[in-house]
Amino acid sequence: MAATDPNRVIIFDTTLRDGEQSPGCSMTLPEKLEMAHALQNLGVDVIEAGFPIASPGDFESVAEIARQIHGPIICGLARCNPADIDRAADAVKHSKKPRIHLFLATSAIHREFKLKMSREDILTRTVESVKRARDFCADVEFSPEDAARTELDFLSEVVERAIEAGATTLNIPDTVGYAVPAHYAAIIRHLKTTVRNIDRCVLSVHCHNDLGMAVANSLAALGEGARQVECTINGIGERAGNTALEEIVMALKTRQDYYGLTTGIETKFLGPVSRKLSNVTGMQVQRNKAIVGRNAFAHEAGIHQDGMLKNPNTYEIMRPEDVGISKTELVLGKHSGRAALRERVAHLGYHLADEQLNTVFADFKKLADQKKEVFDADIEALIETQLQANSGGKLWSLVGFTSTAGTGSQTSAAVSLRHRDDPVGVVRRDAAPGNGPIDALFKAIARVTGVTAKVIDYRVRAVSQDMDALGEAHIEVEYNGKRSSARAVSLDVIEASALAYLEVLNRFVQQQLRDRLKPTDNVPTNVVPVV
Repeated sequence: MAATDPNRVIIFDTTLRDGEQSPGCSMTLPEKLEMAHALQNLGVDVIEAGFPIASPGDFESVAEIARQIHGPIICGLARCNPADIDRAADAVKHSKKPRIHLFLATSAIHREFKLKMSREDILTRTVESVKRARDFCADVEFSPEDAARTELDFLSEVVERAIEAGATTLNIPDTVGYAVPAHYAAIIRHLKTTVRNIDRCVLSVHCHNDLGMAVANSLAALGEGARQVECTINGIGERAGNTALEEIVMALKTRQDYYGLTTGIETKFLGPVSRKLSNVTGMQVQRNKAIVGRNAFAHEAGIHQDGMLKNPNTYEIMRPEDVGISKTELVLGKHSGRAALRERVAHLGYHLADEQLNTVFADFKKLADQKKEVFDADIEALIETQLQANSGGKLWSLVGFTSTAGTGSQTSAAVSLRHRDDPVGVVRRDAAPGNGPIDALFKAIARVTGVTAKVIDYRVRAVSQDMDALGEAHIEVEYNGKRSSARAVSLDVIEASALAYLEVLNRFVQQQLRDRLKPTDNVPTNVVPVV
């Protein structure tokens, strides 16, 4: 890819791997597949789909994405040991364009305190691992973890050995966000001038944002000849996050005059994919976030507004349409048909089967009867609710509820639920008091289901700006030492809260059932890479 066009930058998206490691950003298999389809439409070159040995679920996600997603390279992460490499190879083998991404720490602090390995041990393990990966896959990427804090002479030696062993991409991670632009550019420049045969491979960068310089460091590295950037949607990732895909792409596009570099990204999908990820994870983008924040194309100051009316270029260096943000939203109502909704769903960047679209259309019609106008955010909320509902058969579903609250009176709630295995017409009911209607409702649900979880985070918001907007409830709970989150929408925020709480309880119970049925697997489940 880089060999045919030296000015083409490869966009390596790690939202589904490094991004998912953000606390509260874990995704179910259907959610990962939906995001992978969105990344395919966006035009990313490489999708790092996960860390196959981390858990059976991660392996399944990588394998299924490899089967279903065509176009991008599908990559699986592995430590430099035989079990990891074999597991990653088994997951990505279903892709027409598979890649194995190896990593091994090289900095002195990691060698001494984490790995307990000498320099020679690191070199030997690197060569053995790259050769083993090449036996499975022609496309092998190697990352010397914590490269930004590794001695330059040793870093050059490791990189050179990896190239000799057959690595096709060499990634230089700033694992802990320690680098600054001039420092990071100097590392890339040093490697370009000292490592033999470095022109045989693609030089890649992977920056973290601990000092707020991930994008700046990545751009500095591109200026020195790096041609792959590892990044995530909305910049999510470990700690302060990763290089934000939308920022690196639009920096190159807007300042093409300066960098002279291009990508294959369909930028009109940047806004929709950003919103999709926020809906899936519940992690909302800050209003003043570059490119995709709500304020990115908003102008309040009088002098700015005057300039915009005369010529938008006075205060906007990009057109909102270029990143998929409409100046005016397409408003759908109760007279809109299925074809109009289908077109809008596609414009918003979603990939729905006919059955899913039919369900969303039915929900859309019900909502349109209740409110005057249905906005993009409302439609996205309906779609996300449907996708979440398809993440597996529900053990418990909400039939109805009531709640009472008032100044000086006891708050209580009653709930009616249906269990999947109950005969038709059977409904289970219970009631409970609480400190407010939401607390009472959750306690009533716990009584019926027999599952009591600890609420870690709970919040509600309006999904659009009109007075009769849908309300979205997001909840994160802990049960038996494990955490999970869910979201739901309704015109009634109490109902949305009940649906979200019930969704997350369903996940816990269903996981317990799966754990009882599946054979014991010796694959470690607590492995968290920090490349």
